[in-house]
Amino acid sequence: MLPNPQLYGHHGYNAHPDQSWMHSQPGHQHQVQQATISAAQQQHYNRLANSHNSAATGMPVSAPAHVQDSGLENVSEDNRRTLGYIADLLNENTREAALLELSKKREQVPELALILWHSFGVMTSLMQEIISVYGLLNPSQLTAAASNRVCNALALLQCVASHNETRTLFLNAHIPLFLYPFLNTTSKSRPFEYLRLTSLGVIGALVKNDSTEVINFLLTTEIIPLCLRIMETGSELSKTVAIFIVQKILLDDSGLNYICATYERFYAVGTVLSNMVAQLVEQQTARLLKHVVRCFLRLSDNARAREALRQCLPEPLRDATFSSVLRDDAATKRCLAQLLINLSDNVMDSGGNHQAFWQPWTPNGFFSSTFTYYTLPCFRTFFYTTGTTCMTRGMMKKVED
Repeated sequence: MLPNPQLYGHHGYNAHPDQSWMHSQPGHQHQVQQATISAAQQQHYNRLANSHNSAATGMPVSAPAHVQDSGLENVSEDNRRTLGYIADLLNENTREAALLELSKKREQVPELALILWHSFGVMTSLMQEIISVYGLLNPSQLTAAASNRVCNALALLQCVASHNETRTLFLNAHIPLFLYPFLNTTSKSRPFEYLRLTSLGVIGALVKNDSTEVINFLLTTEIIPLCLRIMETGSELSKTVAIFIVQKILLDDSGLNYICATYERFYAVGTVLSNMVAQLVEQQTARLLKHVVRCFLRLSDNARAREALRQCLPEPLRDATFSSVLRDDAATKRCLAQLLINLSDNVMDSGGNHQAFWQPWTPNGFFSSTFTYYTLPCFRTFFYTTGTTCMTRGMMKKVED
């Protein structure tokens, strides 16, 4: 899914650019480009060096004039190599090796996100790497080498997404939308699984710091249904990152309200979580179970969702099915106990009564007692209820009793 071209409508466009740019010699353009890169990079490394000197002396230090003029005197040899790799990103012949080396260094250079973002042409080069593999997604032609290369680019995007000073810039540029085609793939081959996992890592880096701004942005996109599908069909690692993202969305009040605003959204999330519980009965994994329990617990904070969960919480979470898995996980055991307390019949809403269920969208505005269950075709799973059942336009498939 590519961003709408109208998103960029606020940028001015000159149909008749300055003719001097059109006739510049390639060599001169390259020199100007390299000079711009060096200037931008030097700004950040001067700041890094000055910050180091200030911390050591306790007083602000200004770089001497000859240091500012000559360029990289305050930069360590290791950081010089990092600057060289960043410059290599602009050359298609050296980009692959540079991506590999920089992806290894992303935890070692604190200011790497700032340098990547503010260096001329670097973010464009990374986006070029992302877009270049779109044609390999369908039909599935992604090779291991191509997957590794784009995943190294994604690792650098994750670095930018996780930095406090570049996170908002990253969102404002709508860069996460360029990763959604990767999340939308279904091939179970290793190159595709690695691609999905690394893309999820970028989104996970965004939500890790509990920013309402990030959650509000993601709620305007397709991230929830994309994560839900991966939670059902992905590898264990992909499922873990996907449910972590959903959990972080739920932990934000705006995210919880969004998911519980309509029955369809709650149903989609609840159904996938229930399916994961069924899978965990067969292959018990403490790491996944921890996130599933926390998601259900957070849903129970909403009155309408709590009333629904009283009827449809998976039975393995009510009995001792997972007691052996949770034996050494006191935190998750407490969460599960709190969930069961929240769903007990003694817990009422603020008015002293159970909260009314969602008002349904119905084709004819009625409740039907002749249908006992219905299904969302996109998940191909059944959701059983007691008593009357509401039918929802365009989403539910009714099955007669």
